[in-house]
Amino acid sequence: MKANPFEHAVVWQLGPVPITQPVITTWGVMAAMVLAAALVTRRLSVERPGRLQAAAELIVGTLRDEMRQTMGLAPEPFLPLVATIFLFILCANLSSLIPGVEPPTGALETDLALALAVFFAVIGWGVKRHGAWGYLKTYAEPNLLVLPLNLLEALTRVVSMTVRLFGNIMSGMFISAIVLALAGLLVPIPFMALELLTGLIQAYIFTVLAMVFISAAAGESND
Repeated sequence: MKANPFEHAVVWQLGPVPITQPVITTWGVMAAMVLAAALVTRRLSVERPGRLQAAAELIVGTLRDEMRQTMGLAPEPFLPLVATIFLFILCANLSSLIPGVEPPTGALETDLALALAVFFAVIGWGVKRHGAWGYLKTYAEPNLLVLPLNLLEALTRVVSMTVRLFGNIMSGMFISAIVLALAGLLVPIPFMALELLTGLIQAYIFTVLAMVFISAAAGESND
């Protein structure tokens, strides 16, 4: 277990930029997702879908239904972003089950990048739906006096999403490391199952928050 959870091992130096272990794991997760997508879409079939296709359709269908219920909007425009966020966080969380692998979501900068992606997606969809001026006016509703509070709330969302994901993943890593150090290899197996469940729940919570914030910006105007 690391003495300082905010410090990460530098694998190599790319000029002035240090490439840390979470960055390498992030690349590995993204490469695995691209490979999985290529395998799933290689032989798509309507009459005789394979197991991978059936599993992918189940995941996409479940996400689409959840988005429709949570957002109250047609899910198709938002599905690529939301599904990518969910699957990446889930795969990143579960990478901790591989011995010696540090999950990318255990790095504060990764969680901040994900939260900022949602932040800018909210702005993008808000501007697309209401126009730049119309979206900016939503920060002054119901009156101009609440403008600073609404701006602060938007920034607080980024901090909240970052800290929530980071804290829960790090706590799971610490518990597993402590039990492993005290009890050996066999006892932590139940904790690995708990970590599996925690990774799924945290991916779901982060994704639902993204849905709520995006739908609030992209929904119908109150005017």
